[in-house]
Amino acid sequence: MHILLSNDDGILAPGLAAMYRELLALGRVSVAAPESPQSAAAHGITVHGPVAVRRIHVHDAFTGYSVAGRPADCVKLAVTELLDSPPDLVVSGINDGANVSINVLYSGTVAAAAEGALLGFPAVAVSLRQGVERDFPQAARIALPLIRTLLDRGLSSGQLVNINIPDLTAGPPRGVRIAPQATRMIEDKFVRHCAPDGRDYYWLTPGDFSHSPGGEQTDLDALNERFVAVTPLHFDLTRYAGLDDLRKWDWSLGED
Repeated sequence: MHILLSNDDGILAPGLAAMYRELLALGRVSVAAPESPQSAAAHGITVHGPVAVRRIHVHDAFTGYSVAGRPADCVKLAVTELLDSPPDLVVSGINDGANVSINVLYSGTVAAAAEGALLGFPAVAVSLRQGVERDFPQAARIALPLIRTLLDRGLSSGQLVNINIPDLTAGPPRGVRIAPQATRMIEDKFVRHCAPDGRDYYWLTPGDFSHSPGGEQTDLDALNERFVAVTPLHFDLTRYAGLDDLRKWDWSLGED
């Protein structure tokens, strides 16, 4: 099996190296990852400039492609230009921080996996919720059998699965929960500062997710209850319930 591994924390990120080591149990692993952190890059791609690539050796662990672009660039470029053969699986992670609820829309980690799925390959995104310590080797050991199960059970071309591992500071997860994506917003705040030239500038300080009314069983709830959350995702953002309503309206281009 040939696996393409990417992320959004950058090619030097410890989560990438940890996932690489575990994935070797499944086959050959090729790495293409951003040269610098690209957190919250979402599914952006580089269109107004070149994308530089170089091969580097990382952490005495692997040699991979360092890409001066976004996570989706890495996967797109690797599949179309860099790899000597197509991957059988695309894996993104391990991300430093959970990618659940609305974070899925911002996540470069999920975007890298989604790009793989869009290109027709089975794809998995893996993230670890931040805690006092980040035990990426343990998170990778948790993720590996889940990825193996997905493959054994027939994760097919174009399918995307999002795996989120809870904070491991308090011990191992309580189990695995198959859960839908939550839709709660993060209560972000901007902190204003004044530059020496008198201009204002702002730093984004992410907060917590908005309050839940309780009783939900989403990916976010699974993490809060210290379960690994496994969520199948897709790209179709259509709200099908609204199609029939819109079709009933009298649409006009404003012409007489």
